[in-house]
Amino acid sequence: MKKTLAIVSYSVESVNSYYEQIISLFQDNIIVNKICIDDLDMKNTIEADVVLVPSFDMFEKIKNNISKEAGLIFAARTISKSGMDLIRNIEPGTEVVLIDESPEMAEQIITVLYQLGVRHIKLQSYWNIDRNNMHDKTAIILGQTAFVPKDVKNIVNIGNSLLDINSILDLGDRFDLFPLLDKQDIIRTYEEIEPSNVGLLKILGLTNSRESQLEILLQFIDAGVIGIGFDGNVFLYNENAKKIIGLEDEQVINEDGIKLFEQIPFEHVLKTMKSEEEKLVKINGYDVVATVNPIRHSGKLYGAVAIIRKYVDMEKQEHILRRQLIGHGHNAKYNFDDIIGKSNLINECKSIAKRMSKSDSSILVTGETGTGKELFSQAIHNNSKRKKYQFVAVNCGAFPENLLESELFGYEEGAFTGARKGGKPGLFELAHKGTLFLDEITEMPMNLQVKLLRALQERQIVRIGGDRLIDVDIRIIAATNKDIKKLVSKGDFRQDLFYRLNVLPLKIPPLRDRKEDILFLAEYIIKRFKSNFSFTDAAKEMLIEYDWSGNVRELRNCIEYLVNLELDTIDLKDLPFDMHDYFRNEDEGPLQDIMVEFLETAGNNIRKYIFVLDELEKGYLSNKRLGRRSISETAKKKGVFISEQEIRTILINLEKFSMAEIYKGRSGTLITEAGRLTLKHLTMSQNP
Repeated sequence: MKKTLAIVSYSVESVNSYYEQIISLFQDNIIVNKICIDDLDMKNTIEADVVLVPSFDMFEKIKNNISKEAGLIFAARTISKSGMDLIRNIEPGTEVVLIDESPEMAEQIITVLYQLGVRHIKLQSYWNIDRNNMHDKTAIILGQTAFVPKDVKNIVNIGNSLLDINSILDLGDRFDLFPLLDKQDIIRTYEEIEPSNVGLLKILGLTNSRESQLEILLQFIDAGVIGIGFDGNVFLYNENAKKIIGLEDEQVINEDGIKLFEQIPFEHVLKTMKSEEEKLVKINGYDVVATVNPIRHSGKLYGAVAIIRKYVDMEKQEHILRRQLIGHGHNAKYNFDDIIGKSNLINECKSIAKRMSKSDSSILVTGETGTGKELFSQAIHNNSKRKKYQFVAVNCGAFPENLLESELFGYEEGAFTGARKGGKPGLFELAHKGTLFLDEITEMPMNLQVKLLRALQERQIVRIGGDRLIDVDIRIIAATNKDIKKLVSKGDFRQDLFYRLNVLPLKIPPLRDRKEDILFLAEYIIKRFKSNFSFTDAAKEMLIEYDWSGNVRELRNCIEYLVNLELDTIDLKDLPFDMHDYFRNEDEGPLQDIMVEFLETAGNNIRKYIFVLDELEKGYLSNKRLGRRSISETAKKKGVFISEQEIRTILINLEKFSMAEIYKGRSGTLITEAGRLTLKHLTMSQNP
């Protein structure tokens, strides 16, 4: 809870003057009440933790209003430098009358002026002279006052008095706000006032000179230094820290360092009072090592200081990276239990992959987009002896050629324009002792294939712009969704690199080849989305027969779409499939063969088939079975020339192709889901 300060003085102007000075220093960390004595009801108690009064005689007047628990500060006052300049410009030898709110306050300011070296004029207190004879006198006033005689012609207004340094420090002590009085505030105060306490000024100046020497020393340390107080606010921030972090002093000093630098474990150190050694963090895009130590003395915690460095020492860099980068984005999340399926194909593939994981040989994973190549690769890593180390993945098709080279092999400082100061380790180095997963390996440019081949053969790499061989102990898992053997035969992929990678080949089956997994996977994904809906038989049939060119990834996207529909039951019409895609090629699969045969049977009467199917669907939607006579009557009304015999033949053919079901007697005919699907396809084909 904030504490309260009451400022009591003779005039509104002087109260406001002290108020502005105090607020500029302590901001909104205290509550300040302004009280002019003329407005004070002498029967009321001044509610405040501390009361500031300008003089003893003021205190005598209000002491009965001050509670016994309240602290009391007698203001040590001084004047502004601009006011002092006005006094220095007064003609030497001039008799000057100083006018203030009370005899005691006038004597105090006269004493201050003498301490500040005013000797060239004759100073007298307004309260000690004959005030009827002042027409030839010069008067010094402090702001506005009601005591200026009418016959005074020469008035020098030096402005309201200000609180001196020792009063400012006294306030900081009473309210436990010393951390707010940083050197910038004190310096700003020096610039505005003439401090009357010269001894204190010298002490503070000496302290600041020592702080300046310390700051100079900190600038020469080749590390960033950030210090925070026990309250978390930043009090120290050197030039090297500024270069690493990229923030200016005014964005950092006195700000909450715990929130501002959440990557640095300040909060943990303040809570435990224990050091954090060589913590790897990323600041401003740089990998940085931060060591944080508590600042304590005699068992009391005063804050914490962080020493931060970019990587410049290769051995230290490798040590920290290899120890800490696990869990910082270069880790494998999945195991073989995360590969879902009950088909023989997928279980056999998992069995082969498990055996491969025991080896250190390179693996080439092939399979269509969305089959789970990286999922298998992560499971292999987590089932291998390298599972305690990094799994570093890179998509070879996601980077331009020059950038991919620097990502893989790293670079030294100054290797090219824009190269990071201190250089940068490559992914080979980060994967040391672990696994390097090269996705879309067939997208790697030819010249990089040569460099990769050498790295795999020698188990050594050289950074761009460097000449030092760096040993790397890694396992390579490469993956592609293309026919890599065709690319090798065409000369688009190096044959020697193919053989180096294809030591252990692993082919992931597409989803359409393991149809028994489709509904099983769909139910699993629905549960993962914390949803609960079911499929109609027609929708299930479509899911099973659909091509799934995007494989498991496409199935997951499909389920996510259906989850957002918020339906309890999913029917054929709700599935996000384009019928043109479903009947994509007339030479694919048994359903396509059926469609070709059906279209041949319909021949030139295709529009009549569409009409009958359309009427049957309308009956289906109205929960009615239609007979050939009712269909014939509708045809006459609509001007469609089709006989009952033609309708009978069409219905028989539709049942032959499982597109309709004819019931005995007068029970009518019902369209099937296959018939509805065919109608939709034919309608789109006839009206593209």
